[in-house]
Amino acid sequence: MPNVDDLELAKFSALAHRWWDRDSEFRPLHEINPLRLDWIDSLAPLRGRRVVDIGCGGGILAEAMALRGARVTGIDLAAKPLGVARLHALETGVADLDYREISAEALAAEQPGAYDSVTCMEMLEHVPDPASTVRACARLARPGGWVFLSTLNRNAKAFAFAIVGAEYVLNLLPRGTHEYARFIRPSELARHARDAGLELVATRGLGYNPLTRRYRLHDDTSVNYLFACRKPAAAP
Repeated sequence: MPNVDDLELAKFSALAHRWWDRDSEFRPLHEINPLRLDWIDSLAPLRGRRVVDIGCGGGILAEAMALRGARVTGIDLAAKPLGVARLHALETGVADLDYREISAEALAAEQPGAYDSVTCMEMLEHVPDPASTVRACARLARPGGWVFLSTLNRNAKAFAFAIVGAEYVLNLLPRGTHEYARFIRPSELARHARDAGLELVATRGLGYNPLTRRYRLHDDTSVNYLFACRKPAAAP
């Protein structure tokens, strides 16, 4: 069975037409994109590299990486956001950018070891089996390649900030965007990465200041956090 939740696909498909509206429900994605893009580029320079963005949605990160000079494939199982992503890429004339409606697991079986970097951001908490997605990420990366992951921690603070605060108080996200039970502790994600044969290289937290309405990367991983992992190089 595909590692997909049809209700999650329907949720984001219903909002697909608003994906590139910076004042819409997707405003947080637009605002955090420069932070995660610079972090990825600082660890694994994008120019000239082959990259796959898993769970790309409407293409915010995928398009930004292509503009940095990467050859990017964005994949998702939600057809409507992919259509929006393709249309936006046509409108902006972004080169070296392709979108496919395919799962991470299926692409990994088709193209193992084909990518210099694999990104899977804000997606793991929306699939039934995140460990399967992490294994697919690892399989897609070439030996010595990078895998970048981001998700939400599972604790009382994350519930208060990411659901109560972001969805009900500050209205940063539509209500029902996240399900607390699907949040993933860093220790759990580290285990998934390790079991997939990946080495954890760096970790960052993502914070939001409601007074300045600005996001920043820091060392606190108690709510939103990012992992940079590396697939060991092939033995000489």
